[in-house]
Amino acid sequence: NMSHELRTPLASIRGYSELSLRDPQLSETTESALSRIQAQSLRMTRLVEDLLLLARLDEGQELVYGVVDLTQLAVEALGDAQVAGPEHVWLLEVDEEPVTVPGDSARLQQVVVNMLANARTHTPAGTEVTLSVGRESSPAEGGRATDSAVIRVHDNGPGIEPAIADELFERFSRADRSRARQTGGTGLGLSIARAIVHAHHGEISVESRPGDTTFTVRLPLPTHADRTGPAARAAAQ
Repeated sequence: NMSHELRTPLASIRGYSELSLRDPQLSETTESALSRIQAQSLRMTRLVEDLLLLARLDEGQELVYGVVDLTQLAVEALGDAQVAGPEHVWLLEVDEEPVTVPGDSARLQQVVVNMLANARTHTPAGTEVTLSVGRESSPAEGGRATDSAVIRVHDNGPGIEPAIADELFERFSRADRSRARQTGGTGLGLSIARAIVHAHHGEISVESRPGDTTFTVRLPLPTHADRTGPAARAAAQ
């Protein structure tokens, strides 16, 4: 299939370049060229994986549902961000009680990872990035409140121009093209995040001004009937 046809050549390129780099008699020029080939093939592999994921989401392929602890997910994602971006200041704000939602754990983690990576990529060193997870209620039709799990990524970086903010969730969109070129960004991270959030019947948005940018994800929390019904019991098994 198409997935196999795309992945196999890239795996061969990475494998042979890695094998060639083990030769102790390589010249400096050859070693540099092979390292470049390996880095670019890895970048292409990530791009292919992102495109394949978007294709699966576009086709409406079912998510692997279970009970997802967003609090623990945030702790793990922030730890990875600290390793990837030690030049930034990373902060975590969570409720005392764990926030759980029905969903696909791997995909929701990708949403958080992509938002944190976006903050790291498009802000300078020293920027303070805060990841928060909590619950919020908002008015709904008929006067009943709707409960949501809310994930926010806030940074005090330079901000996003309004004209660009409207396009951020489009595929291959880049808020800062020069920084994206330096870091190898593809412009798919936020579009993937939006597709995953929408597949969970949630919403993702951004608000920005100089020194204050916040990406917000809202995921519906189950009602009492949802938490005790057959679907919830099946997800917990």
